Amino acid sequence: MFRYELNKQRRWMGLGPLHTVDLNEARERARKARQQLLDGIDPIAARKADLAAKALEAAKALTFEKAARQYFDQHSAKWKNAKHRTQFTNTLKQYAFPVLGDMAVADIGTPEVLRAIEPHWHTKTETMSRVRGRIESVLDWCAVRGYRTGDNPARWTGHLSEVLPARGEIKKTVHHPAMPYAELPAFMAELRKREGVAARALEFAILCAARTGEVIGARRDEIPFEDKTWMIPAGRMKGGKEHRVPLSVRALELLRALPAEAGNDFVFIGSRTGTGLSNTTLAQTLKRMNRGDVTAHGFRSTFRDWAGETTNYPNFVVEMALAHAIGDKVEAAYRRGDLLAKRKALMEAWSKYCTSPPPTGAVVPLRKGAST
Repeated sequence: MFRYELNKQRRWMGLGPLHTVDLNEARERARKARQQLLDGIDPIAARKADLAAKALEAAKALTFEKAARQYFDQHSAKWKNAKHRTQFTNTLKQYAFPVLGDMAVADIGTPEVLRAIEPHWHTKTETMSRVRGRIESVLDWCAVRGYRTGDNPARWTGHLSEVLPARGEIKKTVHHPAMPYAELPAFMAELRKREGVAARALEFAILCAARTGEVIGARRDEIPFEDKTWMIPAGRMKGGKEHRVPLSVRALELLRALPAEAGNDFVFIGSRTGTGLSNTTLAQTLKRMNRGDVTAHGFRSTFRDWAGETTNYPNFVVEMALAHAIGDKVEAAYRRGDLLAKRKALMEAWSKYCTSPPPTGAVVPLRKGAST
């Protein structure tokens, strides 16, 4: 160790391990450190700067594409499904790599980032916003690793936000088309007439106010019939938290009538042996029913509207039935239970509404001047 004092502060500088650096070499290193002190240079700070310079030199051999793939390999576990993992690499490959792929990460600046995302910003705003965020994440990773210094040229707030219009200024949010709840009983009556696993999967999704991915990925061991509850594991939930769904009488009846296949764990089996339904199955069922004006996901909004406008269930019970995250962190910290008993009554009421007879009869217009 080399001990010295700088600005009235005592400091210790390592000269190397004993098994590698002998006494003569240590004395020579200490002599060079004293020379730096004589010139007003802190030897520890100088060594750190030298290491940083060498890291930047090494960065010239690290291209953005290589860095992105290393980042992906180290973070792939955080994506919840294969689709999201694939989107990360595919969007960078399509939009970022043609411009930034062969560039050293240390050389990438704002002009290069803009060349990658600006040409498509107005036509593919949502996609390019995600690409920008992915470029930012990769460059942040490079900075922490010592491959680049300075501000991140892909950051949004206070930087690219001054050049590119925000997403909301270009394209308003488009919500999933939803069916008015008044039309639902008639639609459900029509749906129940249709045979096949796909129709039952769509009906089950509506009865449970569940997302498409949760339904088509459902496994038999998630549904213990004696508990009358569907246990969706955290890995298949959007919020990454296990969700219990109380099953109504109709939902249980539907499940018991489903065909089963030996060795196939899916609740809703696919057309090919050992598989489940595809992501587009529910949408295709709606299309065959000539209901391309609504989406499977939109029935969650139908449920939300029905509960809010026709029942007295508190908002937080309905939101928990939809497995929505609690926006208030304080409330989230105190709300430990999942309100299963209250949600059971809610879902049974929803099921009864879904299976209620659709309104019948014709509307007869009044003649002009007729008494009301």
